[in-house]
Amino acid sequence: MQIIENVILDRDGTIIVDKHYLHDPAQIEFIPGATDGLARLHAAGIRLFVATNQSGIGRGYFTQADYLAVERRMNGLLASAGAPITGTAFCPHAPDTACDCRKPDIGMWKALAATHALNPQRTVMIGDKAADVRFGIDAGLAASILVLTGKGAGQLEKYGLSQPEGPWSETAPLRPGLPHYVARDLGAACDCILHYNASSGTRTT
Repeated sequence: MQIIENVILDRDGTIIVDKHYLHDPAQIEFIPGATDGLARLHAAGIRLFVATNQSGIGRGYFTQADYLAVERRMNGLLASAGAPITGTAFCPHAPDTACDCRKPDIGMWKALAATHALNPQRTVMIGDKAADVRFGIDAGLAASILVLTGKGAGQLEKYGLSQPEGPWSETAPLRPGLPHYVARDLGAACDCILHYNASSGTRTT
């Protein structure tokens, strides 16, 4: 892998607790260690992005305006914590709607990459679901990291993988469709990236 300069994050179950069709900004609850981990990435010069499926809009459970209110509140809280989000993409469609933006499809990657000139080989995906892992793989990103918060622990079992002995572990040998790394939570995933960059030399542009 090349030096990592960008991280794309799933939202629910990765950054914040999955409240099941969250649409009230007052209900945002960060997963412990998430804000501090993201602040460490930002301090190291790594740009942060969010790519999130929000099928509650397409299902009629809440409106796009509701989603955007949550996004503004979450991004504001992260910025105040030293972890500003550079860009966000979301899919509003229900699963039975034909679209190319619902993860694991890579429409959101294409949108973010075009807007922010992202190099896939310098970008990592972090999420708690198989769709997040597949998204990173199909987009040709440097790595996909599965976190064990949210639905991640159940997904790890489905993959037939063991819990990491430390905060994170590399998946070896890597089989098709598996995450490159497994991390205890987002904070550990952030430290995994920082450790990789530190061991790979000075960040270049």
